[in-house]
Amino acid sequence: MALLDKVKQQAAQVAEKAQEAGRAGAARIGDVQAKRQFDGLLRDLGAAVYAQRSGRVADNSSEVDSLYEKLTQMEAEHGSLSSEHGADD
Repeated sequence: MALLDKVKQQAAQVAEKAQEAGRAGAARIGDVQAKRQFDGLLRDLGAAVYAQRSGRVADNSSEVDSLYEKLTQMEAEHGSLSSEHGADD
């Protein structure tokens, strides 16, 4: 019976390690998705500001404000942009 108990214990340890790896993988996927969303919002904000400054649109301040708010929410949920997006990204 001692052998069976050891096997059960090892199986439980392997299962726990697999769950930990799964959680770590899910967290990494979430980080990648957040970074992509940040990147998209920053690109859209830059395009909106550029269009406004270059005179291509008369007034898109509501769009700029909306994108700014979305970025602020993302920062609150996922941390500062400066820690996620360095100059070498």
